Amino acid sequence: MKTRTFALALLGTTVLAGNQALAQDVTLTIESWRNDDLAIWQETIIPAFEAANPGIKVQFTPSAPAEYNAVLNSKLDAGSAGDLITCRPFDASLALYDDGHLADLTDLGAMANFSDVAKSAWQTDDGSATFCVPMASVIHGFIYNKDAFAELGLEVPGTVDEFFAALDKIKEDGTYIPMAMGTNDQWEAATMGYNNIGPNYWAGEKGRLALINGEEKLTDEQWVAPYRQLAKWGEYLGDGFEAQSYPDSQNMFTLGRAAIYPAGSWEISGFNTQADFEMGAFAPPVQNAGDTCYISDHTDIAIGLNAASPNADAARTFLEWVGSPEFASLYANALPGFFSLNSSPVAMEDPLAQEFVSWRDKCESTIRSTYQILSRGTPNLENETWNASANVIRGAETPEDAGKRLQEGLASWYEPQQ
Repeated sequence: MKTRTFALALLGTTVLAGNQALAQDVTLTIESWRNDDLAIWQETIIPAFEAANPGIKVQFTPSAPAEYNAVLNSKLDAGSAGDLITCRPFDASLALYDDGHLADLTDLGAMANFSDVAKSAWQTDDGSATFCVPMASVIHGFIYNKDAFAELGLEVPGTVDEFFAALDKIKEDGTYIPMAMGTNDQWEAATMGYNNIGPNYWAGEKGRLALINGEEKLTDEQWVAPYRQLAKWGEYLGDGFEAQSYPDSQNMFTLGRAAIYPAGSWEISGFNTQADFEMGAFAPPVQNAGDTCYISDHTDIAIGLNAASPNADAARTFLEWVGSPEFASLYANALPGFFSLNSSPVAMEDPLAQEFVSWRDKCESTIRSTYQILSRGTPNLENETWNASANVIRGAETPEDAGKRLQEGLASWYEPQQ
C-alpha cells in the first residue's frame, strides 16, 4: 500500500513538474515590416531577452514593408497572427485597436518610461488608451559627403540662402550632382522634401495642430512656402531625376556621385556599410540666422499585443522589457538612426546618429504633418502630399496650385477645414 501511495505521489509530482515546464515553455512570434532588421533581432535583441527570461522564446517573422498591412490584416482576420504586433504610427494602428486586434496596454508598468508625446502616436484620440509600446523615432535632415564639401571648400549651411549657395557652387563645379533625390516613387519628395523642410515654415507642432484644429489652411503662406523651396530643387537633382527611384538615389549618393542626400536617419546603417567616404549631417536650414529651428522627429515604430494572443502574460513580460532602458540602448545602437523614445538617456555610439540626435537639444521637435487624423478620409492627404511634392519639384504644378488642391481635398471630408 505504501508503495502504491509513493508511486501515485511520484506520478503526481512528475505531472506537476511537466505542467510547470509547459507553462514556462512559451514561444512568442513578432509580426513586423522591418525585414531588414531580421539579423539584428536574431543575433542581438532576442538573445538578450531570452537570457534574462528563460522559458520564453521569441521568433521575429517580418513581412515585406509594402505588404505588411495587408498581410497582417489577413492574419488577424484568420486568427493566425503572431503574439506581438509591430505598430506603425497613428491611424493604421489605431484602426487595429478600434477593431479589437490590439490590447490596451495603458496599465503596463513600462509606460511610465515614455512622455505623452512619445506615446501619442499609439493612443486613442482622447489619450485614454495606449496600445503599443514606443520603440523609436526617425529624424529628418540632410546627409552630406564630407570629402566633397572639403574638396569644394563648402561650409555646412545653416540658412536657406546658404543652402542654395552651396548647391549653386556644387552645380557650377560639375564634379558632383548637388543632391540625390528622384520623384519617380513620389513618397520621398514629401517625406524627405516637404515634411523635412516644412516645419521651419509652419513652426512645427504649432502649425501641425492648427491644421488639425482648422485654424490654419494648406493655402496659407506657411504651408505653401515649403513648396516654393521644393520648386527650386529640380535644377539640382541631376538629369533624369523624374524617372529616378528611391534605390537609384541611395546608390547615387553612396557611390560618391552626389554631394547631398535629403534624408531620414533610417539611412544611417545602410549608408555606413555602402559609402567609402566620411559622412556628415545638417538639420533643415532655417530661413534667417537666429530663427528657431524645427525638426521632423517622427514617432515611427512601436510594438503591441495581439488581443487574441494565447500567450498574453509572456507577451506582456516581453513588452515590459521593450519599455526598459536596457532595450532602449540595445535597439538604438543596434540600429543607428532609430532613436529611442524612452525617457532614459541613451548614449549613441555612431557619430552620424549622434549628429542627428543632437538636434533635439537645439531645435523643436514635431512629426510629419499628415500622419495624425488628416489622412483618414478620401482623398488621403498623405498620398496627395506625395503627389503634390513630386509635381512641384518636376514643375508640373505650381506651389499655389498644389496648396489649393490639397486644401480642397482635405475640406471635402474633414469638417474642421470646411
